[in-house]
Amino acid sequence: MEFEKVRDIIVDTLGCDAEQVTPEASLADDLGADSLASVELVMALEEASGIKIDDNDVANFKTVNDILTYLSSHKE
Repeated sequence: MEFEKVRDIIVDTLGCDAEQVTPEASLADDLGADSLASVELVMALEEASGIKIDDNDVANFKTVNDILTYLSSHKE
């Protein structure tokens, strides 16, 4: 999944500005994702990508790039 699509999902889910969403942006510190928002974000990403994201892997999502790396390594 390309960065722009992930960025749009993050903007829609977290209500942040698109300019804030960079590959290096911290989901919690820069984009304000709390635990509930993280769950909503994972569900939106799963729906958009068709990839089931393991709950144990979600804990490793610290930055936007972590999500991009995960999705690219798990696509079919």
